[in-house]
Amino acid sequence: MTTTPWADPELLTTDVAVIGSGGAGLMCVLHALEADPSLHVTIVSKGAVGRSGCTRMVQGGYNAVLDPNDSIDAHFSDTLAGGKYLNNQELAWTLVNDAPRVIHELETRVGCFFDRRADGRIHQKAFAGQTFDRTVHRGDLTGIEIMGRLRDQMFRLGPVELEDVRALDLIHDADGQLAGITGVHMRTGRPLVLRARVVVVATGGSATMYRVAAPAREKTGDGIAMCWRAGLAMRDMEMLQFHPTGLLAGEARMTGAVLEEGLRGAGAILRNALGERYMESYDPERLERSTRDVVARSGYLEIAAGRGTPEGGVLIDISHLGREEVERRFPGMVARTRQIGQDLASGPVTVSPTAHFHMGGVIIDKDCLTSLQGLLVAGEDAGGVHGANRLGGNGVAESTVYGARAGDTAAGMAPARSLHEPDQGEIDASFRRAYAPLGREEGPSPFELTRRLKELMWNKVGVVRDGEGLVQAAKELDGLAEEVRTVAAPGPAAVNFGWQEAMDLTNQITVARTMAYAAAWRTETRGAHARSDYPDSRQELDYLVLEAGPGDEIHSSVAPVEFTHASPPRLEKSGSDGGKP
Repeated sequence: MTTTPWADPELLTTDVAVIGSGGAGLMCVLHALEADPSLHVTIVSKGAVGRSGCTRMVQGGYNAVLDPNDSIDAHFSDTLAGGKYLNNQELAWTLVNDAPRVIHELETRVGCFFDRRADGRIHQKAFAGQTFDRTVHRGDLTGIEIMGRLRDQMFRLGPVELEDVRALDLIHDADGQLAGITGVHMRTGRPLVLRARVVVVATGGSATMYRVAAPAREKTGDGIAMCWRAGLAMRDMEMLQFHPTGLLAGEARMTGAVLEEGLRGAGAILRNALGERYMESYDPERLERSTRDVVARSGYLEIAAGRGTPEGGVLIDISHLGREEVERRFPGMVARTRQIGQDLASGPVTVSPTAHFHMGGVIIDKDCLTSLQGLLVAGEDAGGVHGANRLGGNGVAESTVYGARAGDTAAGMAPARSLHEPDQGEIDASFRRAYAPLGREEGPSPFELTRRLKELMWNKVGVVRDGEGLVQAAKELDGLAEEVRTVAAPGPAAVNFGWQEAMDLTNQITVARTMAYAAAWRTETRGAHARSDYPDSRQELDYLVLEAGPGDEIHSSVAPVEFTHASPPRLEKSGSDGGKP
C-alpha cells in the first residue's frame, strides 16, 4: 500500500511562530522574548537565520530624527511627499516616531556600531528625497552590522530555529480560527505542521519576479501569497519600487545588485551614453537627489529613447571625489563593482533601474494586527507605510520598528490565546498542492516558466506601464497560473531545486496577478506607478483593496486615503514626477 509523501509530517507546537529571519523577524523575536521570557518562540527561515533575506543587504542606512535641528514633523512630511500622500498616515507617523527609539535600542541593547562624528554623535548622511541629512549608517554595510548584532542576540535568547524550512500555508481550525502553518524541510523534503497561538509573517517582498532585481534569491513573495490564500486583504499592490542604480553584469547573479543611494547623496552624477547629465531634464532642482521613483523612471526613459549604453544601462560616476575618498566611504560598493570588472573608485559604472521593494501588502494597523485573529504581519509583507514610493533609509527602519511592535503585540497576545487544532482537510490540501510537481514525470520546466515571468513583468508591469500592456500581462499571467499547476519537478524531495523553484513560482505568480490587476485599475501616474497613457496624477486619493475570491477570482473595492495628520498640497499637472519623452 502506497502512502502520500506528506502522510507523516513532523508535528511541532509553539507559542509564537515567526516566519522570516530578516530585520523584522529577529526584532520581533527579541521583543517578544524580552517582554516575556517564558514564551516558546520558533523562527521559521527559508535560509540561514539572520544570514539570508534582504536586511543584511542594506548598504545605505536608517532614517531617524536624532539631530536637534531636525524634527519628527519634517521626517513625516518627507515620507508623505515621497509616498505621494498614498500612505496610511497612522503607519507612517508611527514609523517616524519610533525610529529614534529603535536606533537607540539597536546601539545600546543590540550592540550595533554606527558611524560617529568627531564630536561623538551618530553621523547621519544625505539620502535623496529628504530635507535633512538623517540617515544613520555603518559605512555602506549598515545591514550587515544590524543583522550581525541581532543574530548574536538570538544565541542569548534561545528561540527554536528552523533553518532551511519553507513555510507553505496558514492553517485554520474547523471554525476558521488561525491554528498554525504547514511547511517543508528543504534539505530533506519532510513536511511539518507547526501549531501556534500567534503567527507573525515577516518574509519580505517579491521583486525577484523581474528580470533585473535587487533582493535576495529567497525573497519570492511567500508571505503575501500565504496571506492571500488565507483570505487577507491587500492594498497598493501596484506599487513596486525600482531602485535607480542596479548593477548590470550580464547573466551573473550580480545583475540588479544595488549601488546605494548614499552615492547620489554624496554627489554622484548620472549620465547617459552621450555623456549628458540627464537629470537636468527631469528634476533640475534636486537632480540626482530626487526621489527613487523619479530617478529610476528617468534612467528608464533615457534607455528606452536610445540614449543608453550598449549593455542597456546608464552611467553613475563618483570618481571625481578621488579614489581614496571613494574607497574610504564606500568600500562595500567598490568591492562589488570590482567583482564584475568595473571600478567605482576610478570611473563611471553601468547601472539600470532594478526591481527593489514592494510598497503594497497586507493591511495592518500600527500594532501589526490583521483581520485574522492571531496573525501579525510586519515589514515588507505589509502595505501602507510608504504609500506610492519608499524613501531610501525608511526600509530598514520599517522592518525594525514594526518587527519590534509585532514582538510586543505577540508577547501580549500569546498567553491569552488558546492553541487550536488544525483542520486536517486544510493540511492535506496544502501538502497536496506543494508536493504535486514531484509526482509528475512530464510537464513544463519551472525554470523556463520563471524566465517567462521575469520577462513578462519587466516588459509589461515594469518601470513604465500602459493599459494595453497591463491587459496583456493579466492574460499571460492567468496562462502562467494554469501552466504552473502542471509543472514537473521529478526526483526525490530532498534538495530538489526544481521543486523549490516550482513553489517559488506559484507564490510569485499569485502576487504578480494582483499587481497587474491593481496597475490596470490605477489610471494615473503616482510615485512608483507610471502610466505612459495617464501621465498626470489625479486629485482624488484612493487606494485599491484586493481579496481572493473563489478559484482564481480577484475581488476589489476602493477606499479613500484618510488624512489623519496632514493633507496633500494641490496637485500640479505633470512635471513633478519627471517625464522627458
